Amino acid sequence: MTSADRGGASLVPDIERHGAIGDRTTLALIDDRGSINWMCWPRFDSPSLFGRLLDPDGGHWSIEVDEDSPATVRQLYLPGTNVLITRLHHSSGIVELIDHLAVGADPRGLVRSVHAVRGDVRMRSRLVARPDYGRSAASLVASDGAVRLVGGGERLLLSADVALEIEGDNVVSSFTVGAGETMRFCLAPERSGVDLDTDDQFDSTVGYWRRWSARMTYTGRWREMVERSALTLGLLTDERTGGVLAAGTTSLPEVVGGSRNWDYRYVWVRDAAFAVYALSELGYRAEADAFTSWVEARVASCEPGSSAPLSPLYDLDGNESIPEQHLEHWQGYRDSRPVRIGNGASDQVQMDIYGEVIDSLYLADKYGNGLSLDVWRRVVELVDWVCDHWREPGQGMWEARVEPQRFTMSLVMCWVAVERAVRMARRRGRPADFDRWLRALNDIHRSVVDDGWSDDLESFTQTLGGDTVDASLLLMPLVRFVAPDDPRWLSTLDRIGRDLTHDALVDRYDHRASPDGLDGDEGSFTICSFWFCEALARAGRVEQARTLFDKLLTYSSPLGLFSEQIGPSGRQIGNYPQAFTHLSLISAAIHLDEALDTNRAAST
Repeated sequence: MTSADRGGASLVPDIERHGAIGDRTTLALIDDRGSINWMCWPRFDSPSLFGRLLDPDGGHWSIEVDEDSPATVRQLYLPGTNVLITRLHHSSGIVELIDHLAVGADPRGLVRSVHAVRGDVRMRSRLVARPDYGRSAASLVASDGAVRLVGGGERLLLSADVALEIEGDNVVSSFTVGAGETMRFCLAPERSGVDLDTDDQFDSTVGYWRRWSARMTYTGRWREMVERSALTLGLLTDERTGGVLAAGTTSLPEVVGGSRNWDYRYVWVRDAAFAVYALSELGYRAEADAFTSWVEARVASCEPGSSAPLSPLYDLDGNESIPEQHLEHWQGYRDSRPVRIGNGASDQVQMDIYGEVIDSLYLADKYGNGLSLDVWRRVVELVDWVCDHWREPGQGMWEARVEPQRFTMSLVMCWVAVERAVRMARRRGRPADFDRWLRALNDIHRSVVDDGWSDDLESFTQTLGGDTVDASLLLMPLVRFVAPDDPRWLSTLDRIGRDLTHDALVDRYDHRASPDGLDGDEGSFTICSFWFCEALARAGRVEQARTLFDKLLTYSSPLGLFSEQIGPSGRQIGNYPQAFTHLSLISAAIHLDEALDTNRAAST
């Protein structure tokens, strides 16, 4: 038995040592030893089929060299695609494990190809399916050289070019692959009948992602990293609904061994404006329109007369009720408990989301064909609700699990909601209660400037009347609440730099000074770190911004992926890969390019 087969939390590689593949309906994480340690089936938010990332007995699928001497590995993406290659260098030869979830043609399925570049290498495959978050084992039945897997309400078929054997609840295969040979495995719905005698699935998938990459219009200094971020957004965008998931995983910890473990396999409306902006700027107009349609559907179905018309997050189908549960039978990533499915933040009141939603609709209205009459009517109702409720406390952008407070950035985003709606109404001559909206706009602005500012700190503060700062304030110039070179803003930027940064890494806030209702500390938020770079660039501190941006990129995984946070040891922690982080990377790269080009033009 090899080390990969023995299981154990300590044997699961670091989060950043995983690559992600997907077909825009689900996603799989594959470590750099060739083991699939996470995949939900058939959707992103379905129960997991392979979950060893969160428990030693959660299920996995390993393919590795079946010899005593170890192989060295290198993992890479086929350029311009989300097709993952794990290259095994062994004394017997070189083998490439090529993984993809078929997309671009039917039938779909998980295809794993073992290709020998040179030499004759003995290999071993072991598939351990654990449907329904490991709460059941799959029933295995041999059938015409294939194996049927039944469990968790799904019927799957494992086919292969090599003999498959059932050992208890494992499907194993030992085989030798010779130079130039390719042995394929495919796991797909039983009804699909995938034909392993053709390369159609591979060619279609490669073509699909290369066409995706070719549509990207960014040609700046960081094209490789921006392209990988765009491809990652492609993985996290649900093809059926257009919703962009926050991440493809649940309960990867913010602190290893701690309890800050959340389920991010949902769509946060907070991401809407950032996603619509980034997708549009990169040339993915159809995807931006699809996400806008998803947002419009949420706006159209909201109830303005309720205590909170919008939920902070929804599932892919637009349901806002996402009860939070604990999987008590799973030990969590390296003993990080509890393992959660669902997210209780769906029941929170977060006042900032109205600004983000209406800002995304503003961008769509400005660069697209305009909002429908029915959507505009709902926008008016939402803005009227904001005018009535902006003074009320909430849990804030970071979803604190404490008593509601009046967060400064929540008020700023309420201002954004009203200000963008005024712009939309004036630009297209739409009906609106301008007197009411402008009064609210002025009142919110005065409240932020008067009550959200501390003379002692010489900075805007986390909460009205507070005495600490918060990295969410970095959005103030990005959403055009304040000029990027305003003296008050520059002083705030300096305060954030002193109190929350560690070189290129930025913390959300100081947990000791601002308790959030949870135990333990956390890492630096990579989103905030990219916001800091962009704020510096907008403030004219371009060389400092470039240096920190370049250093921040070195914290990516070897494949160019980012999770939510960078931990105290410099390792990636939190759910992975994280859409919001890649969105902020894209935005920072675009604005830093513009600032550098402006400086170059001014110096010539």
